[in-house]
Amino acid sequence: MSSPTAAIEAAAADPATGATGFGFYVHVPFCVSRCGYCDFNTYTAAELGAGVSRDTYAGVVRAEIRAAAARFDTPPKVDTVFFGGGTPTLLPAADLAAILAEIDREFGLAGDYEATTEANPESVDADYLARLHDGGFTRLSVGMQSTASHVLKILDREHSPAKALAAVAHAHRAGFEHVSLDLIYGTPGESAADFTDSLAAAVDSGVDHVSAYALIVEDGTALARRIRSGQVPQPSDDVAADRYLAADAALAAAGFDWYEVSNWARSPEARCRHNLLYWEGGHWWGAGPGSHSHLPGVRWWNHKHPSTYATALAQDLPAAGHEHLSEDDHHLEQILLRTRLASGLPLSLLRAAGAAAVAQVTADGLAVVEDEHLKLTLRGRLLADAVVRDLTG
Repeated sequence: MSSPTAAIEAAAADPATGATGFGFYVHVPFCVSRCGYCDFNTYTAAELGAGVSRDTYAGVVRAEIRAAAARFDTPPKVDTVFFGGGTPTLLPAADLAAILAEIDREFGLAGDYEATTEANPESVDADYLARLHDGGFTRLSVGMQSTASHVLKILDREHSPAKALAAVAHAHRAGFEHVSLDLIYGTPGESAADFTDSLAAAVDSGVDHVSAYALIVEDGTALARRIRSGQVPQPSDDVAADRYLAADAALAAAGFDWYEVSNWARSPEARCRHNLLYWEGGHWWGAGPGSHSHLPGVRWWNHKHPSTYATALAQDLPAAGHEHLSEDDHHLEQILLRTRLASGLPLSLLRAAGAAAVAQVTADGLAVVEDEHLKLTLRGRLLADAVVRDLTG
């Protein structure tokens, strides 16, 4: 079995790399505190250990970007960049801009590139967002989650509802054309009225994109322990379905169209192109601890802890492991991801068992066939996982 570096270098030499778009994901693993529902690769200051610092982090990630570029004979132009976390905006705006500039210097940003960063409301102000926009960022994704204070408390979110809306206003004044708000629904203690108010606030804020996700209780999180001990009730699937229907109705009435099961945009230009690159099977390099990457036929992931990641990077690429994707792996992922898109799943991607299931899926009212694509109905979106199971046999 080849080493991660050898597999990566072979994939980087494949002429198919970047043919359907190329993206960069940058993981910033720092948080002031960990939200109770979160199982992402994040660290508070007390968990970092010696030799790891927010002050030096940008320099380490820039080193990985240079190491990445060296693996290509001609690095592909970058269409989209996404900074996620953690809380990317715990780093100075100048550091985020320097990382973006390094990507441009080593790979080159496409003329119409999209550069997004996630932001927690309490970590940004008007000056910060102005500097971020001046540094080349084109899109901001704000984690509001809810406008109900008691819901934010259950989620261990530290911002006030007003702070999230203020961040959106600051972003618009800074010149961001595209601003997104994230919502979480189905939190124990959230009423239908609470979620209605959150949706109304999102629409009224003037954002052009909304992501809305059902609360998932992940094993090992503080929320899972609280539910297990009986402190908090288990989220209800029926309530989550009702909330999803409410979200789709309210957002559609306000001029948003769904383009992925959990994402709505006011226009095609407002859609998150970076996430579409994932969903449509594009290629990307993930920089930072725990980041995953995908080039033709291979996926790899970096060491998770920042100090281990930095130590590995000083020797070679910081990949902790990799896998070669078989034709069956690729096929399964295509069905899983493209079925969730409003543009639909091309029928040409289906194998015999999946093609045979189309008649039943459409008869059950879960999807329709248009222009040789299978497209989910509203009911189908609620049962998307079941549809995928049918189509993959």
